[in-house]
Amino acid sequence: IQKHAASRLHYDFRLEMDGVLKSWAVPKGLPAKRGEHRLAVHVEDHPFDYAKFEGTIPAGNYGAGTVMVWDLGYYEIHGTDPVTALKEGKIHLSLKGNKLRGEWTLVRLKSRDGDNKDNWLIFKSTADVKPLSARQDDQSMLTGRSMKEIAQENDAEWLSNRSIKKPARPPPSAARIRLKKKHPHEGPVQPARPRRRLPQRGSPLSRR
Repeated sequence: IQKHAASRLHYDFRLEMDGVLKSWAVPKGLPAKRGEHRLAVHVEDHPFDYAKFEGTIPAGNYGAGTVMVWDLGYYEIHGTDPVTALKEGKIHLSLKGNKLRGEWTLVRLKSRDGDNKDNWLIFKSTADVKPLSARQDDQSMLTGRSMKEIAQENDAEWLSNRSIKKPARPPPSAARIRLKKKHPHEGPVQPARPRRRLPQRGSPLSRR
């Protein structure tokens, strides 16, 4: 899950399937109370490398703004395999993250006439989870930084293949990360060292 301050602040919920990140934009984040529903807009797939991107998307690129790695972990699908669940429009899953643990369900909504968005609902399936404090909500699971600190340090950029200004020819790859340089003769600035240990098993946001 990435916290993303673009034109509007939201949370990007991502599940690895077949080597890419299936992604939903959740304006208010995943619900904590049983039965509470939140809108989740299914958006384009993202490359798996994006799972650990934390930094800024420059102005003029799609999704321009600050990106935080808000949570990392694993998921398990109940009753079927992930790809089938996605196609059928109902994904019942268990999350085993550092911030979020428990069961949630994603359900695809029927499209309305003239609406080309792929809207889903996400709701808490079982027991409530303890709400996070304001400090926890504004703390990166990767580096411990706040959104303000990430924006100020601006040590990594993601350049997308979609411009918000005018159509452009896609670059050779879907997207790329560029580490910024402080001075012309210095090497790339390295990301801040993590302030807490990451899970040692498997890869982030992957299914077990």
